Amino acid sequence: MRIVSASNKEYRKMRRRPGKSKEKQLELSVSICIEEELPDDPEISSIAELLRLNVPMAMKLAFDRITDSNYKTRDTSIRDLGGFDSVELSVLLCNDEFIRKLNKEWRDEDHATDVLSMSEHIPELSLPVLMLGDIVISIETAARQAEERGHTLIDEIRILMVHGLLHLLGFDHEISENAEEEMEEEEEFVLKSLGWKGKGLIRSAYDAETNANLHMENSNGSLLKDKKKEGSLRFYKSKFKYIFCDMDGEIIPTVILFLINSSTTSNAFVTLTLGTLLNSKSQVSLTNARALKEASSRGLKIVIATGKARPAAITVLQMVDLAGKDGIISEHSPGVFLQGLLVYGINGREIFKRNLDPNVCREAGHYSLEHKVPLVAFCQDRCLTLFNHPLVDTLHTVYHEPKAEIMPSVEHLVTAADIQKLIFFDTAEGIATNLRPYWSEATKDHASVVQAVPDMLEIVPFGTSKGSGVKLLLDHLGVSSKEIMAIGDGENDMEMLELASLGVALSNGSDKTKAVADVIGVSNDEDGVADAIYRYAF
Repeated sequence: MRIVSASNKEYRKMRRRPGKSKEKQLELSVSICIEEELPDDPEISSIAELLRLNVPMAMKLAFDRITDSNYKTRDTSIRDLGGFDSVELSVLLCNDEFIRKLNKEWRDEDHATDVLSMSEHIPELSLPVLMLGDIVISIETAARQAEERGHTLIDEIRILMVHGLLHLLGFDHEISENAEEEMEEEEEFVLKSLGWKGKGLIRSAYDAETNANLHMENSNGSLLKDKKKEGSLRFYKSKFKYIFCDMDGEIIPTVILFLINSSTTSNAFVTLTLGTLLNSKSQVSLTNARALKEASSRGLKIVIATGKARPAAITVLQMVDLAGKDGIISEHSPGVFLQGLLVYGINGREIFKRNLDPNVCREAGHYSLEHKVPLVAFCQDRCLTLFNHPLVDTLHTVYHEPKAEIMPSVEHLVTAADIQKLIFFDTAEGIATNLRPYWSEATKDHASVVQAVPDMLEIVPFGTSKGSGVKLLLDHLGVSSKEIMAIGDGENDMEMLELASLGVALSNGSDKTKAVADVIGVSNDEDGVADAIYRYAF
């Protein structure tokens, strides 16, 4: 623990009498400690320095009060302070996990709390030193409460310190209503006398309890107060080492009036996106970007796990300054792409690639030309096709996938590069009645047919998935699944969410995905990734 000590000599107030010596000094010895698991943050260090001055001030005022006042409910084990030469007190700043364990050990309550007081005073022993005890304050809980109550962090910690000090001096708000009123009045007196903000912990807790907004449950059943605010993560220690985050759903352009096999065509279509990191406009919001940057700055590693090709992911994240050396993705960072068919490890080195059978690709190319059904082949950092088509163009203009290169023949397409997956586009009816039945039979033991949405059919190698790619990368990094949090929305994210210690499905995701998730977050259009980070990651 980092310790800041204060030793202040105070004098009891009394009238001078001729020929009498001064009353003996009462030395206040205060230790301010910072638990080692807290981040080495300048604000925490500054708070510790302020407490070094503030705690003796509160002690002096409280000691004068209990000497000069009569209380109905206070335990009077500590009576005449004049019988002591010194008073010793320690204040420990810690995290939620530390205070949770202490709360379990001392009170048999297995949850974090804001402040604990542990007395060391033994009335039966006649000692020159009053060992008042320890006040333990959780910085994490204090930060949350400060946000909820409109205080600064130092305001909230002063309130908690005064509350803890009064407990050590015999006040106990839990024994009766009268005791609660008496301790509440004492808290407010000390804070007001010292010019500190706040009404005291008892009054603040009561106000919070009666405020419906603080206890209103969101659609996910999570209390709003659990969410941390932007810029506050520096007060918290990460609960995980990695966050694996999906980007967008598997849904890409959906045809409305586009009649592929008709002589009359219309270019009218819409795009549907499930989406995780990307919103319905296929963009990363500034709120999500700031949350990712803040989490990354606190040492949490972000790994993209997406159906996109790596260049597409880099392009999208470049727009919000999240790509490159200081971003969360680059050509030198780990990642899972093309639904787990391409996995990059440490320093961006390729550690896994799974290709489609060339014969399957060849047959798909001939089918595309014969039936005039657009086909895109994903080849690591390239996309290949056989003819121009508006939906193929949209993959690049809207979804930022590499611009599809038109190959002069099927053989050129098959031999130009290793192909990891194929995508056919058609109407929902065309896929249901023609494409899916045909390719389910044609691929048999050579590949798998996956239909993410009614208007798209994917052909991928057997036995691969985004989840298997994540597992492989974790093994490569030497990271346990217990050390990761995962955020997704589509059915292709299910295995990844089940694998993670905490799986968060956004509310706009599929019902199957939400069914396997640990928690359900807000939607991609409500900055679901940022919300999950602030609520669960720290």
